[in-house]
Amino acid sequence: MRLEFLTPMIIVCWGLLLTLLERKYPYIPGYRIFREGYWTDLFWYTLVQSYFLALLIAALIRWTDGLTGLSRFHLVRQWPLWIQLCLFLVSHDLWQYWFHRIEHRTGFFWRIHETAHAPLHVDFLAGSQSHAAEILIAQTFEFAPIFLLGASPEVPMVKGMIDALWGMYNHSNIDIRTGWLLYVFNGPELHRWHHDLETPEGGVNLSTKLSLWDWIWGTAYYPKERKAGMYGLREGATFPYSSYFGQLVHIFRPL
Repeated sequence: MRLEFLTPMIIVCWGLLLTLLERKYPYIPGYRIFREGYWTDLFWYTLVQSYFLALLIAALIRWTDGLTGLSRFHLVRQWPLWIQLCLFLVSHDLWQYWFHRIEHRTGFFWRIHETAHAPLHVDFLAGSQSHAAEILIAQTFEFAPIFLLGASPEVPMVKGMIDALWGMYNHSNIDIRTGWLLYVFNGPELHRWHHDLETPEGGVNLSTKLSLWDWIWGTAYYPKERKAGMYGLREGATFPYSSYFGQLVHIFRPL
């Protein structure tokens, strides 16, 4: 089966599996599958926004390539596929850590990131809730090097699938213990503390896939004396939780 058909099928099956695991082994019991905001996250963020932003990002990358012509050199095309994937997964993960850190410590960038912290219930689908401006910046920087360096055509599809699977897993409401692996790989055991309202200011557990960035640069946070679960925004009273378009324009309010 071709990758363009196989990868979305894997993502859908993964979502169904996480739904079952969230019911069987919940970190916070009592979450409803069709909780408030479910259809907004599924339709507007996961389907509509992802589709149109993918078209826009592709256009930006083609425009950049038209100016530079870098892709014609196929600088990494001859490398084994797994090495290409490792290169872009690790390099993007490192860039994403620092971009995420800047978002939490700079007023302008927090504006485009706060939508990701708005969900009052953090489950596997909540990870899709990110402002279009944030996705436009993050995914352009993610996929531009892949195309401009002339990577194999399988790389963006496989990497995009891994990103989706990992993002869903990170936000899942599953009570899981990974032992020493949490010092290398990120997951719900660490990431739920990133969304918790009682964590230190400035952002914690900012990594996406490799938690080692947090342990290296001192932003790891893993308390054992209490449970996470107070989610949402500190200034959340004015946030338009039920409106996708309201969330889009919310970043333009006066500073």
